[in-house]
Amino acid sequence: MRPVRVTVTGVGVSPVIVCDWRATAFAVGLGVVVAGTATYTVEYTFDDVFAAAFNPASAAWFPHQDLTGQTTNKDSNLAFPPTGVRLNVTSGTGAVTLNFISTEAM
Repeated sequence: MRPVRVTVTGVGVSPVIVCDWRATAFAVGLGVVVAGTATYTVEYTFDDVFAAAFNPASAAWFPHQDLTGQTTNKDSNLAFPPTGVRLNVTSGTGAVTLNFISTEAM
């Protein structure tokens, strides 16, 4: 699987990175790099991201326990399979990049 990278500049939310929740050996490495000043949270959902009515704005998002309210470069992982992951930048003017590397992803 090739790494997936999403960047948010200023306040905003990245597109959803879709996970293959059916993988038998699911594992994801998450690395966040901050350029400038920003506060961010990595979030995940269990909602059906393939449903025709899926709307990221109204989905149930859960904050990653290690990557919530952070302001510096951080890394962590997901050992269980959500259906999607996103980066939510809540303040600042810098650029924040989420690096997502999975054993299985779509």
